[in-house]
Amino acid sequence: MKISRSVKIAAAVAASALALTGINASAATAAGEKVYVIGGMPSDPFWSVVKRGAESAAEAVKDAGGTVTWLGPQNYDNLGPDAGKLVDNAIAAGATAIVVADWVPAAENAAIKRAVAKGISVVHYNAGGVKEAKNTGALAYVGSDDYLAGVAGGKYFASKGAKNILCVNTVPGSANQEARCKGVADGAKGKAKAKQLPLPSSNFGNPTAVSNAVKAALTKDKTIDAVVTIGVQDADSSAAAIKASGSKAKLGTFDLSENVLARIAAGTQAFAIDQQPWLQGYLATSMAWQHAQYGILPASNPVLTGPAIVDKSNVAKVSAGVKAGVR
Repeated sequence: MKISRSVKIAAAVAASALALTGINASAATAAGEKVYVIGGMPSDPFWSVVKRGAESAAEAVKDAGGTVTWLGPQNYDNLGPDAGKLVDNAIAAGATAIVVADWVPAAENAAIKRAVAKGISVVHYNAGGVKEAKNTGALAYVGSDDYLAGVAGGKYFASKGAKNILCVNTVPGSANQEARCKGVADGAKGKAKAKQLPLPSSNFGNPTAVSNAVKAALTKDKTIDAVVTIGVQDADSSAAAIKASGSKAKLGTFDLSENVLARIAAGTQAFAIDQQPWLQGYLATSMAWQHAQYGILPASNPVLTGPAIVDKSNVAKVSAGVKAGVR
């Protein structure tokens, strides 16, 4: 599917009466399948791209007489339990298919297993990986391998001469973010050391709090020569912190945004690690619906959408997709 066609589909779905809605919305009653997609908070730019992918997949669901409903927490302060409750809400609403990110397996898996036990078609995406999909009995996992993504970032920094890497984590305890920071440390092992800067989840999306925390860390330990963040908002905050502290630390991040790509093109950010969030939303929603509707699944599991390194060598080619909102 060409990017231009994808954007047109997403726009059409967003304008339709069956467009994906917020946390309190319910899907219209229909003869077709009822798909519930559980994703991140509304203000999270990463998840807005995932949602657009799900909205594009919803067009086919709508054409078959079904509905897709988006559910997400209002914040990440109690992420795992909140996500588990959303799974139970979807079950109670009569879901025939559920797409869910298994961020905190200890808090979510009981609810996911309840959905599977009821015969609901469940697909994990974005977090948890194949391991947790098998643990809950879900059909498949769609997304990046977060540990391998971290390894790629750690190796990249080490190959460019970094010796002391700081991994900024604003959602500590989340399985995918912990895997990313661990991967960074393992990828750099033998050439550089890496440590995590865990910040309260309430700091997520708070640029001042994140920037101040990173600035304090850089000021305290002037040997830090590389900073990697778990998302684009934190990358913006960390870029400001590096500048304000006078540090020469190089910056990397997981995920993409226009700001991130502009910094890479300008040489003020080293790299970003892409996991194609639009594709995650599109594929996971399509797979869950097709299994519920037709009993079919792709032959491969996991269905990987990343990781891929974006740096100055390929940033120009990637920028068009980000500007279109599909990468």
